[in-house]
Amino acid sequence: MAAPGSRAATARPQVAAANSEVATARPQPATAASALLSVQGVCVRFGGIVALDDVSFDVRGGDICGLIGPNGAGKTTLFNCMSRLYQYQSGDIVLEGRSLTGVATHDVAGLGLGRTFQNLAMFQRMTVTDNVMVGAHARSSAGFIGSALRLAAVGAEERRLRDRAREIIDYLDLAPFANRLAGDLPFGTQKRVELARALAAEPRLLMLDEPAAGLNHGELNALSALIGDIRDRWAITVLLVEHHMGLVMGLCDHIVALNFGRKIAEGPPRLVQNDPAVIEAYLGVEARV
Repeated sequence: MAAPGSRAATARPQVAAANSEVATARPQPATAASALLSVQGVCVRFGGIVALDDVSFDVRGGDICGLIGPNGAGKTTLFNCMSRLYQYQSGDIVLEGRSLTGVATHDVAGLGLGRTFQNLAMFQRMTVTDNVMVGAHARSSAGFIGSALRLAAVGAEERRLRDRAREIIDYLDLAPFANRLAGDLPFGTQKRVELARALAAEPRLLMLDEPAAGLNHGELNALSALIGDIRDRWAITVLLVEHHMGLVMGLCDHIVALNFGRKIAEGPPRLVQNDPAVIEAYLGVEARV
């Protein structure tokens, strides 16, 4: 993935090595007062399987927050709850003071929540431009009748949305592929198309589900710089699910760790990466101080 062209964006410094004393980052109570996103005691069960068990944490506006944990920890399940693809049995998810409980799936993007998926989810037989326009239309106020009658105001808004789509396409170095079918592009390029679609919706919170999957070392460095630049350039808060610990620890301001559906640690990267519960969750052995 290419780094942003118009401004030199650099990844945040890698976290310093831990000192001899092992720091811990025990689960902390969430405080919703200043949070852009507040997850409050969310529980999800699929029959007898507990996918999320009383999970609570906040994401402050302007932060890049990492959500980590082994496979099956509940990370993508939580993303699906936030996207309203899954219903939670108890608790609440609050975005900018508004509860997402009861919000229809098709209304989520309009509330300022954008997302990419662990498995690519785009229109394979549509062009790159048209895929990005799908995201831009989340901010359209044109109704069915106005669009059908091709009213002047609708035409003006369509031009504005297309200009927005072109801006995102240029930003992510997708212009050479703008008229290509998305499904014909390499995997790494398709991931940029999906990111472009999410950005075109002008989200306040951008949820990235394993964006580094399948990328090589050079692409990882560019991805880190790009995520930081997206946050700084457009004041977008980022919630990141990722298994690549080098990327997470070097980029995130705050980290929440899950295991078996429960929050086991939360705090700055240096504390979380040395927390005994996190080490045990990943290595399967009890951490020794």
